[in-house]
Amino acid sequence: MPSTPNLAKLTERSLLQLSAQVRVPDYDRSGVTYGIVHFGVGGFHRAHQALFLDNYLARHSHWGICGVGLLPFDQKMRDVMQSQDCLYTLVERSPAGDSGRVIGSIVKYLFAPDDREAVIEALAAPQCRIVTLTITEGGYYVVEGTGEFDLGHPTIQHDLHHPDTPHGVYGFLTAALARRRQRHLPPFTVLSCDNIQGNGHLVKRMLTAFANKQNPELGQWIEETVAFPNSMVDRITPSTTPGDIEMVRGRFGVDDGWPVVAEPFIQWVVEDRFCAGRPDWESVGVQMTDDVQPYEMMKLRLLNASHSLIGYLGSLLGYTYTSEAMADPLICQVVERLMDEVSPTLPPLPGIQLSKYKQTLMERFANPKVRDQLSRLCLNGSDKIPKFILGSVRDRVSQGGSVVYLSFAIALWFRYLNGQNDQGKLLPIEDPMAKLLTDKALAGKHSPTMLLAIEPIFGNLSTSTVFVDTVTHHLQQLYTLGTKDTLSRLTSV
Repeated sequence: MPSTPNLAKLTERSLLQLSAQVRVPDYDRSGVTYGIVHFGVGGFHRAHQALFLDNYLARHSHWGICGVGLLPFDQKMRDVMQSQDCLYTLVERSPAGDSGRVIGSIVKYLFAPDDREAVIEALAAPQCRIVTLTITEGGYYVVEGTGEFDLGHPTIQHDLHHPDTPHGVYGFLTAALARRRQRHLPPFTVLSCDNIQGNGHLVKRMLTAFANKQNPELGQWIEETVAFPNSMVDRITPSTTPGDIEMVRGRFGVDDGWPVVAEPFIQWVVEDRFCAGRPDWESVGVQMTDDVQPYEMMKLRLLNASHSLIGYLGSLLGYTYTSEAMADPLICQVVERLMDEVSPTLPPLPGIQLSKYKQTLMERFANPKVRDQLSRLCLNGSDKIPKFILGSVRDRVSQGGSVVYLSFAIALWFRYLNGQNDQGKLLPIEDPMAKLLTDKALAGKHSPTMLLAIEPIFGNLSTSTVFVDTVTHHLQQLYTLGTKDTLSRLTSV
């Protein structure tokens, strides 16, 4: 990649020095105030919600974002955002070419371990009207399988006993809502933007459970007055790599410590239930609706389930990137069959042609310019599998339908938990339940019985003979024949 002689460190002052190839904010950021506080400022938020707000701020300056980092690893984001005046570069990549723009909608960034009181006050300030969340599936403190609040989690226990110095998101939200109530301010809306079906319903149950343990009167007030819209978010956003940073420097002349790369496709569907006002998101392409559930079910069961299948299958076969795996016609075939198996579980959605949506997904997965690492798709399987795959399994079993490809995805996960692919390469097992999962995978080997008996993940699915038998068949073949031959046999049927 050729070097760029006029390389500019990204800051507010350097915006006018940037190449004409890079679009910059077309509004005066000095006049922007935050109306939204966001927990979990990672790549996805910066490629998705922050982009919609960047498009909106040209006309409405009071809907900027105050970002919050809760965890120790967010310190790097703090350092980059503060050194760059909270600016960053977003690059959309497709076979047709790359486009770059600087996003300016995040106007403040708070790192909670530095000043927990500052985060509580930012939430309690009158200007905060919406709190958005991208805290990953595991950040909601839900006991998988039962759906109960994980009251015993150390973070929850700390926050219950130290309400003025919280560590977790529920502790901060509860402390801020308590102050708003004391100050006779209306509550803010809590809007989850994570890949969880019924994410608004979930965060309401978990937050009110926490608040009721701390202060039952406050918990009742939160339940009665705070709005928790459901939402569905969609944009493939790989983790930023050193190569991406160099690409932004060489291609666009921007010295950015943490740019974001994403596909061109973007979708955000939001339930229109807010208690303190909201932006006119429709004007920048957000779909506001009375019922998000059909959209989120379609996305989770088709896109996210397919991602899990591609991640485990591609990794076992020795591939590194999603697009690389999708260049394998047998992987394409099994992904299409998985989506066809899931389709009967989906409710009809006016205006959506399911066949076209599935074809679009295949094209997006195959985009060679978005170098989405398979290892990212394999993260936190114990959180993702119940949300992305097991609901479809239960529905198909109750319908008396086939679960061949859904079961294959589960068997691939179990084989992946062995920790090595077919070439002997070590596979990273990054999961909150990693030790339990790997111990049972290695002990059970060809038999999935020990893994399927983990009730927090599988609930009562271990009693489904057709599901257990199909997973067992696939897993035995993966161990005895290898992944390649198992895939060949499966797709030849």
